[in-house]
Amino acid sequence: MSQTEATEIGAPRSPRTFGSSGRSNFELYSWLFMRVSGLVLVFLVLGHLFIMNILDGGVQRINFAFVAGRWSSPFWQVWDLVMLWLAQLHGGNGLRVIINDYAERDTTRLWLKAALYASMVLILVTGTLVIFTFDPNIG
Repeated sequence: MSQTEATEIGAPRSPRTFGSSGRSNFELYSWLFMRVSGLVLVFLVLGHLFIMNILDGGVQRINFAFVAGRWSSPFWQVWDLVMLWLAQLHGGNGLRVIINDYAERDTTRLWLKAALYASMVLILVTGTLVIFTFDPNIG
């Protein structure tokens, strides 16, 4: 094959420029988020289980006073908040992918995702409010 024949063959893919097709990289970022959040969640959840079940003497001593004492520390509030947010967003993102894969009609997909997003917001807002507005003097 001569040099001129080699230059006549086009590249297998044309180079893409940013924003050339109007598509976003949402799925790429979603995929990366799942990997990073999953790794962080492993450490948060295993640390939580180890501390709660092995170091602190087991679950039999967990009551209102225990939670009040634990959430009086900003460290535990942030730990539990990060665990809540990452678990909710990680699980919601996974369910979003499942809905996209298995919901055949666009309207079904729309309503399932709307219900998913509404429940995610409800749980995140409620959980965040509980963690930061917890009053140990209620009981």
